Amino acid sequence: MKLALAQINPTIGDFLGNVRKIAELSLVSDRQGADMVVFPEMAVCGYPPADLLEKTSFLARAEEALAEIAVAVTAQHPIAIVCGCPTPAPANSGKRVMNSAVVLRDGRVEFVQSKMLLPYYDVFDEQRYFAPAPSQVLYELDGERIAITICEDAWNDKNFWPQRLYPVDPVENLMHQGATLIVNLSASPYYRDKRAMRRAMLAAIARRHHVPVAMVNQVGGNDSLIFDGSSLVLDAEGRSIAQAGSFQEDLIFVDLPSASAGACRPDEEEDVAVFEGLVLGTRDYVRKCGFSKAIVGLSGGIDSALVAVIATEALGAENVLGVGMPSEYSSPGSIEDARQLARNLGIQWELIPIRDIFQDHLRALRPILKDRPADITEENLQSRIRGTLLMALSNKLGALVLTTGNKSEMSTGYCTLYGDMVGALAVIGDVYKTCVYRLAQYANRGREIIPESTLTKPPSAELRPGQQDTDSLPPYDVLDPILEAYVERYETAEEIVQSSILPLDIALVRNILRMVERSEYKRQQAAPILKVTQKSFGVGRRFPIAVKVQV
Repeated sequence: MKLALAQINPTIGDFLGNVRKIAELSLVSDRQGADMVVFPEMAVCGYPPADLLEKTSFLARAEEALAEIAVAVTAQHPIAIVCGCPTPAPANSGKRVMNSAVVLRDGRVEFVQSKMLLPYYDVFDEQRYFAPAPSQVLYELDGERIAITICEDAWNDKNFWPQRLYPVDPVENLMHQGATLIVNLSASPYYRDKRAMRRAMLAAIARRHHVPVAMVNQVGGNDSLIFDGSSLVLDAEGRSIAQAGSFQEDLIFVDLPSASAGACRPDEEEDVAVFEGLVLGTRDYVRKCGFSKAIVGLSGGIDSALVAVIATEALGAENVLGVGMPSEYSSPGSIEDARQLARNLGIQWELIPIRDIFQDHLRALRPILKDRPADITEENLQSRIRGTLLMALSNKLGALVLTTGNKSEMSTGYCTLYGDMVGALAVIGDVYKTCVYRLAQYANRGREIIPESTLTKPPSAELRPGQQDTDSLPPYDVLDPILEAYVERYETAEEIVQSSILPLDIALVRNILRMVERSEYKRQQAAPILKVTQKSFGVGRRFPIAVKVQV
């Protein structure tokens, strides 16, 4: 059997566009002699559809889309199409739909396999919408007895995971029926090191059951989630037979069972993968929201420089506007760095000094605030003036503002509501400051784009004379490991001190943890954050705002 894996980038709810992609790649696969082409989980409607699944019209359109694909392709061509789609749930299940893999052949729906394991952790909430399959059966084609599984169904191997989340293993159950091939339709979001772990897990399944494993994964950005693709086929020994690219649409073919293991395409180094993922996530967020242009406030600092680089790679230089908004505290060097960055990128550059606007605000407030000493209020006011100007440009020019705060700042609250947090997308909100520097170095891999002075000067918000980030925070090489341990692994202050490779003061650690807890109200008002770590801020990390927590 010749198998094709079609790694596509669907848009949620774009049935017309998604159906067109599925039909076109199915016809290409048929012309290449494929007997079966497999598309990702929920490829017909895009994943995750969330509460769109509660709409009768949405479900009806999904059903119509399946019929359109079947008639347009399989009524005239012998290829079997396997694609993910919501299907009606049994009347007594308490749910309206199931997450299903549908086989289209001979102009009709020939076979339906529904997902048994419904994840409910991190960004997943499938038990809210779907009824689980009570059982699964094999699908037979050209002598192959195929175990069709959907994403999480393959993530419960008792020999791979030290602790399983579910009492059943769908793959094991299907293998007891005599499967000769495992096919997995996935919408598996990316985070750092996810690709290697996913491949190792699938290889363990192949070796355990002594059958080939084919996994096709969605690619593209949908809101905060980035899907890396990286679809692959493994032989019965867990060795790579074929592998699709990461962060791009792809179509790969493999002849079973005659295919022999080839060289496994190496994954990009993880910082490179994060960069490519952020480019893809930014491009898809802007374009799938119906926009083509972006605005970045350029301070001359490294964070805004990196966001501008990502935006330019994602959208093209002609679609990015960089805006410098210096105050009386902005250094001449920072203004020049921002201007040089824009020149290096070839993006439009505009300068809007805010000194006079800031003084006008202070004069307006003076009758009420009188002679109260300056404090963080005046610092935040400058940031909020900048946010207002950026949003005015966004309205007038029809371009999305990209925020420039990193995960270290989002964690500790070192950011200003309605100021530097203003915007449509937090591009690097899941990137720690130490990683920002590494990504900036990667951005300069071919030539100097981000000025060297931006990379080497001490980080500063430049909201008061002589200000540096270390006035409020520890050095980032000290801060970031603490944040990662607390935000992503939920370690206590004592555990962080004990496991740290650096000598840490418990009082310092507790103070940082308090900063994280006090800033929850800011994070819940932030723009969507592109997820590139195992635990990002947003839908996958849910904490109350009004709470008293001991750290």
